[in-house]
Amino acid sequence: MDLEKAKEALAGFTAQAEELIKDPSKLEALLQQFEAKMKDVPMAGDALSKIPLMISMIRSYITKEYTEISPKVIVTLVCAIIYLLKGKDLIPDNIPVVGYVDDLAVFAAAFMIDDPELAAYAQWRTDNGKA
Repeated sequence: MDLEKAKEALAGFTAQAEELIKDPSKLEALLQQFEAKMKDVPMAGDALSKIPLMISMIRSYITKEYTEISPKVIVTLVCAIIYLLKGKDLIPDNIPVVGYVDDLAVFAAAFMIDDPELAAYAQWRTDNGKA
């Protein structure tokens, strides 16, 4: 899966992500479901190492603890989570190792788009004793 196809996959969930962001309890349920699913995914590369930071940033944004970020960034990250949990995979996850290639590509695209914001949030956490 190339970067453009991954971006298209993310964009397909924008409306759903925007609705979830308006309902903190539904978004929290999605984040918990995502954390549970990630326990089953073999860890690979830098992209997956950023997932806990991403989840923390979404939660901090929703609780209005951290608001120095564009809502579009949050929407992009929630789109990536929705794709992983509910999207129609281009490669089924039940195919060992290879099944996660499209999921990783979507996350890599989301992180590439939002990496400066993730870095700024990480710095904010450090500056505020939350890291």
